[in-house]
Parts: sequence; C-alpha cells; structure tokens
Amino acid sequence: MSRIGKQPITLDDKVKVVVQGRKVNFEGPKGKLSVTLPIEDIKVEVKGKELLCTRPSDHRLHRSAHGLTRAILANAAKGVATGWERQLAIRGVGFRCEVKGKQIHMSLGFSHPVIYNLPDGITAEVGKAPRTEDTLPTLDLTLRGVDRHLLGQTTVQIRALRPPEPYKGKGIKLSTEVVRRKEGKTGTA
Repeated sequence: MSRIGKQPITLDDKVKVVVQGRKVNFEGPKGKLSVTLPIEDIKVEVKGKELLCTRPSDHRLHRSAHGLTRAILANAAKGVATGWERQLAIRGVGFRCEVKGKQIHMSLGFSHPVIYNLPDGITAEVGKAPRTEDTLPTLDLTLRGVDRHLLGQTTVQIRALRPPEPYKGKGIKLSTEVVRRKEGKTGTA
C-alpha cells in the first residue's frame, strides 16, 4: 500500500464533501472547490469526518495514482477549510506594486507598467516588508486562494515577470527563496 494513499484525510467540522463518480466537491468556510480524480479506478468514500482513498489492485498505474489522489484531495480539503497563502518579495529601487480590483499594477524597472490580471479565486494584498541589512526597499505581495494548484501557478507567473538577478538581488522572489549572490567585477589596475 502507498504510505500516503492509505492515510485517511481528516475533514474539518465545517467542510462538506460530495463524491459523484470521478468528481469530488468540497464546500467550506473559504469557498467551494471541485476536484476531478486523475483516474476513475481509485475509489473515494466519506466515513464520518474522514475521507478514504482505496485502489482496486497493485497494478503500477493504480499504485502511482493512489498517493497522488489522496494528496490532491487533502489539499482541496485544507483549501476550503483554511485556505492557502503564498508570499512574494518585490525588491528594487523604484519597484512598486498595488492591487486594483482583480489586477496587480507593478512598476518593475521597465519603460512601461506591468499589469497582471488575477484569475478567479485568487486575491492579492500588498504590504511593506521590514527593512533588512540590504539597502534595497522591499514590498510584500501576499496571494491567497482555495485551490493550491492555481495559487502556485499564479505565483510562478508573477515571479517570471522579473526574476531576481544575482548581483544586487533586484526582482520578484518567493519570500522563502534564497538568491545566490555573485560578486561583481573588480577593476584591477
């Protein structure tokens, strides 16, 4: 048995789950989410406040999808109960960011402003980051959502607008990411 797949998913008191064939619908205080199972052979059943995944055989396809299915369902259950959050750090002189409705307006050192349209289900919030030993000003961009996959995809797309560069560390990076810094050229005479 899969070590991850055989573990039951404990549901929050406020989370409701409905299984309809390959679709599993979650509803909780943070919102609604519908998940389609990777393969139809994995059976999902609700027993009290637990969600169980079982596979029909030890076939290679069933073994590989067992843990995956359980992980996807656990992420959805946590998403509708408490939500997911990712933080980005925007570093650079003159780099600005503000949220206007479903758009993020950013000034990232280009000759034009960058506008990113947020997908449905994702919200953004901008805050000032505490000053560090570096002299570059930093802004915090916090993204929140119910769907972990969509939140991660949005985070990566925003980071790709201006990835951090290794010399001064300017750009957009994840708050937990460590950028390896390079030493600049030295003028030897």
